[in-house]
This record gives sequence, C-alpha cells and structure tokens, in this order.
Amino acid sequence: MPLLRGRYGSDPASVAHDAIEHARAKGICAVLIDTAGRMHVDKDLVEEMKKIVRVSRPDLRVLVVDALTGNDAVEQARGFHSHVGVDAVIVAKADADTKGGAVLSVAYVTGKPILFLGTGQSYEDLEPFSPEKYVNSILPFEEK
Repeated sequence: MPLLRGRYGSDPASVAHDAIEHARAKGICAVLIDTAGRMHVDKDLVEEMKKIVRVSRPDLRVLVVDALTGNDAVEQARGFHSHVGVDAVIVAKADADTKGGAVLSVAYVTGKPILFLGTGQSYEDLEPFSPEKYVNSILPFEEK
C-alpha cells in the first residue's frame, strides 16, 4: 500500500486532497487519512481538521482515543464530534484502563459505535468491540 505524505509544514488538507487524487488515478478504492495527535482544545488544529474534512469529504470519520486519558478522552470525543462529526471510535490502551469508564463515556457522548479496542502495540491487538465481553470484563458476574 503506498504512503503519501507532504513536506514538513505542508497544508494537511492539500496532502489529503493529493492522496485522494492519487488513489483515484491508480484505481485504489480506499484512502486512510491520519491526522495524528490533534488536541480538541487547540482552535487552530480544530480549524485545520474542519478544512481536511471539507476538502476530503470522508465516507467514514473514525476517532481514536486513548483510554488512559480518562475524562480527556471523553472531552476529545465530544469536541471532535461537535466540530467535524465522528462516525465511529477506536479506543486504544483499553487493556490498561481497569475501570473502563472512558469506553462507555465516549460511546455515550458521541452516540456512535466503538469499533475496536486496542489491547497492545500491533494490528493484531485490535479486538472487535463486543459489548457483552466488555461489560463482563468490568462487571464480572458470579454464576449461581
């Protein structure tokens, strides 16, 4: 899979546009645009994200949050969903969040599905989200 990136300081929306046009020209049916590390409280970065969404017109917007940031993950989800919209969520480091509140709260504030839980450092460590398995992991029930 080709990786396209702009020069340091390039306009991210322009890089996204170029990647989409490259994919069209090569018959590639999907483009992943990773904006990496945008803070929901940084107005300039939020405006940049809005421009990326406006230019790229994505079919699916997936937010990745870090479970270990707790309430900040919830605020990120709330902020991004209100500014650019979120279609689904991936929660990283879910294996290290013993209480599990971030996962439930992010799903609640966005009203969007959790697709995967990250439980390690590799792609194989992305587990499809199972509500039943998740609830059982945070609220173990005893068999009678």
